[in-house]
Amino acid sequence: MNLQTVLTPDMVNLHLKGTTKEEIIDEMLEILIAAGKVSDKEAARECVLDRERKMSTGMKHGIAIPHGKTDSVSDLVACIGISDNPVDFDSLDQEPCRIFIMTLSPVNKTGPHLQFLAEVSLLFKSPEKRQEILNTQDKAEVIRILTE
Repeated sequence: MNLQTVLTPDMVNLHLKGTTKEEIIDEMLEILIAAGKVSDKEAARECVLDRERKMSTGMKHGIAIPHGKTDSVSDLVACIGISDNPVDFDSLDQEPCRIFIMTLSPVNKTGPHLQFLAEVSLLFKSPEKRQEILNTQDKAEVIRILTE
């Protein structure tokens, strides 16, 4: 999987304003809707929230990867959001999150979804990369940091 084919600067928001898990998810969905990637916001929202009810996608080190499978996308789509303020996301390490990566994929396609999640989780083992992402004010730079 090549993250650069999925992530473009218009798929990045450097200043999420939400203060709750639901507000962050809604802002992330807005990025995908504005880019014409999601046909049904409510269906997409429900699949992501349903996944969160099963188990939080708040990982460790201030990162959350909200995701879901829905018929409102035809291929895997993704976006990145950085929050100005830490948000409680029920993370595994109980720490609030500032880096959010959302992905949605069609219900009938499993491979790309799992590959994307595996690739993204590997990228964040580096404290330096996480800090670079939090420090940058350039959307293209976020993608470069993630994909280098």
